[in-house]
Amino acid sequence: MKAEVLLKPVNECGTQAYLGRGLHTFGVIEWLLAQTGPSDIIISTFSTSVEFLSAFYNLRKKGLVRSAKLIADLKASKKTYRLDSLMRSCFEQICLAENHSKVVLLSGGAFRVAVHSSQNNTYGGRAECTLVTTNAEVFNSLHSGLTNLINNSLKMNGR
Repeated sequence: MKAEVLLKPVNECGTQAYLGRGLHTFGVIEWLLAQTGPSDIIISTFSTSVEFLSAFYNLRKKGLVRSAKLIADLKASKKTYRLDSLMRSCFEQICLAENHSKVVLLSGGAFRVAVHSSQNNTYGGRAECTLVTTNAEVFNSLHSGLTNLINNSLKMNGR
């Protein structure tokens, strides 16, 4: 199912959660960008996939992503390395860290939105839990944590 069917617009509902099948991280990002317009995005995940990266690349081509950073896990680096060239077309900064978090921070227009999910940047049929919030305290706390991860990570692209 599409995010717009499962979730309310962020200007109507500042914090909302969904647990079930059919809501994927990319779908949430696309849904948020439709509300915020071009945005800066930070994504943390254990692992990612060709499908996610290809869809994200299309968002970049449409001009919906102003800047993007990716933090993936060191343990998944073998898979991550195989996706290196596609990731470089999507993200200005790619970091490897001891990371199991699945967070998206999106800053654009009038909104700063934090998304926490149990799902990696992959596609599957299992039930997943997603929390979307515009709460500034949550956004700032997650931003601080991700900045710390970035500062203490191995940079794949030297930045």
